[in-house]
Amino acid sequence: MTGIVDVPRRQQFVAGEWTGAAGDGWFDDLDPFTGQVFARIPASTRTDARSAVDAAAAAYPAWSSTGPRERQGLFLRAADIVERRAADLIALLAAETGAVTRFGAFQVQWSAGFLRQAAHWPYDLGGEIIAVEAPDTTCYAFRQPLGVVAGFTPWNGAFNLAWRTVAPPLACGNTVVLKPSEEAPVSAGLVIAEILEEAGFPAGACSVITHPAGGAPVIADEFFERPEVRAISFTGSTAVGRHLAERSAHHLKKIVLELGGFNPMIVLRDADMESAVETAAFAAFFHQGQICMNARKIIVEAPIYDDFLARFAAKARTLTVGDPRDPATALGPLINTAAVDKARARLTEAQAQGATVVAGGQFHGPCLEATILVGVQAGSPLDCQETFAPVVTVERVDDAAAALAVANGTSYGLTASIMCGDTGRGLELAKRVEAGVVNVNAPTMYAEPVLPIGGVKDSGWGRFGRWSVENFTERHVVTVNAGTPRQRI
Repeated sequence: MTGIVDVPRRQQFVAGEWTGAAGDGWFDDLDPFTGQVFARIPASTRTDARSAVDAAAAAYPAWSSTGPRERQGLFLRAADIVERRAADLIALLAAETGAVTRFGAFQVQWSAGFLRQAAHWPYDLGGEIIAVEAPDTTCYAFRQPLGVVAGFTPWNGAFNLAWRTVAPPLACGNTVVLKPSEEAPVSAGLVIAEILEEAGFPAGACSVITHPAGGAPVIADEFFERPEVRAISFTGSTAVGRHLAERSAHHLKKIVLELGGFNPMIVLRDADMESAVETAAFAAFFHQGQICMNARKIIVEAPIYDDFLARFAAKARTLTVGDPRDPATALGPLINTAAVDKARARLTEAQAQGATVVAGGQFHGPCLEATILVGVQAGSPLDCQETFAPVVTVERVDDAAAALAVANGTSYGLTASIMCGDTGRGLELAKRVEAGVVNVNAPTMYAEPVLPIGGVKDSGWGRFGRWSVENFTERHVVTVNAGTPRQRI
């Protein structure tokens, strides 16, 4: 391990100032490939969360009154900074989260585009005039910001998902307190603060606080118990999301959730085979299968099953594993040793129950080869729960109706994919898939900033992207009577 003296210490960002934690605590942020300490990070407590909420509440009146032109300019400057810093951001994502070059570049490009789209949202916040029955009365429904929004960001799409958490509420005139995952406190949080500060966002508009493993509950307590915090934005596991939703209900706070997914890909008998194989490989294995939208189960109609499986396995064997800094690497490391242990245990259990590994299955340090299994026991963890690793199952079905039944036979409903030749038929089937997003002839994780991304069932509620304007504003109704009031007691 690298000695602490050789490791840079990062500070958190509260009220426009870079500072350590209130108790001067620190924790190690590890490089998932080397296992070395990447940085030393402030170990915040509830005191830090309180300071961040105070700063956000104090900044809210001025920020919510800022005109759309000024807000737009700030977002456009932030996008320029993201593009200018692309090389070091890609390197950061590799070192802290194990993102290979292609995924790091995608996150940077997506984030810059998202910020440019968000720059227009302040102009979308006007309102409407509502026809009412009362004579000489005009009814206005203004769209107004909520106040302070608390954001919880994950490590697996650290940079772009952090922007997805921060930009919409800021564009709507809210202030934000961002709590990134302890697995990616820099790329999912602190670097966001750097960019916002350089772009000129005012102090307190967005504070970022960091915490070690196990430190989130006390920070969440502050968020939920403070009346100034009016909404919660969370991307992460279903178990944690359900707990947060329960607390939000108790405190009557808005919440938007993107949670786990067990995402199916259906391959129909008329699908273009080469396209189906390439798309399945991307959907299943991109970022080591550590994206909530990765394909987890591929459902193939019987007439093409054998051909598809042979080609898919051959494709998987070409995907190299190793150092994410090497541009030739297709699959980098899993995020930590717990993830490695979980994947290993799932594979061992599945094989003990009769499953067959047709490609991959071997670990190389923290890396796992692209792995395909068949014959996985129905209802087993690998068959119905996220493993969050480059592991996918393939299942044979007789026809499209059976494929649809398998695809919907899960408590999750985040994304899905249908590969087919007849796109009209694909569209009709897509309407019957129980998922927030269904992509025909595209991967399960196809998502542009403009799309209303979100899940159904155990995959959450609310929608992200431009559509989150609905989540982070309220309709404020004002009526004006221009005549003589006719109401009498």
